[in-house]
Amino acid sequence: MNWFLEQSLEYASQKAYLDDLYRVYPTIPNGIRNLNEKVWDKVEAAYYSRDHKALIENLLKLKLFPIKDSYVAFLKKDRSSLERNPRTVNRLASEIMEMDLDKLYEKCSQPKETNRQIGPMFKNWVNSGVLGFPLMKKEEFESREDDGILNASDQDMKLFAREQLGYHHSKGLDFVARIHGRYVIGEAKFLSDFSRHQNAQFNDAMATLESDADAIKIAILDGVVYIRNKGKMYTDITEKHKNSNIMSVLLLRNFLNTL
Repeated sequence: MNWFLEQSLEYASQKAYLDDLYRVYPTIPNGIRNLNEKVWDKVEAAYYSRDHKALIENLLKLKLFPIKDSYVAFLKKDRSSLERNPRTVNRLASEIMEMDLDKLYEKCSQPKETNRQIGPMFKNWVNSGVLGFPLMKKEEFESREDDGILNASDQDMKLFAREQLGYHHSKGLDFVARIHGRYVIGEAKFLSDFSRHQNAQFNDAMATLESDADAIKIAILDGVVYIRNKGKMYTDITEKHKNSNIMSVLLLRNFLNTL
């Protein structure tokens, strides 16, 4: 088994893994979204006057619509469709007005889901300089040959890897580095549960490992993936991918220093 994978499994089962992981992925305490007060005033007025069109029109201006409905995305992208589809507007408004105003406010101001909040945290951690290698913007990274970590968006990392390293996976990358003339590319995933969505996230990381890029490929995985069980993720990392560069983010610096 890959040494760093073995150490990650041991870390998760025998040490203060979650306590240490919190330095990289500090979950944001449950709070509320700040609502635009002017828009909310219009929502209130429409609610009390039972003006269905104005209610939906103003709720669409908020970041979070209060109910889940397959037709909302269309209305958001084409606001003129409110005029053309009065029955849909009335249906949505009728469901919303079954809530009292306090409940409606609560629905519109719910915090983002934790798994959506933690997406940028890995990059924020890397960009803090904690790994001990210089951070370089894309132009600088391309023009130099010394050690460094690419500080760029997922898509810019993917573009660099495609042009320079023959990487053809459709997803963006979370990590690109050059250490002693060797390129390292990777995906970072915090897998918070055993679910279909989390399995898809896991599969993205595995696809990076299996890509034909001319680079050292790593999967920086954390969370439930290291819990011993008979599920897909644990079976894959301990059997199918047991010799791959899979590791916790807590071991990433050690890994880079071995190159």
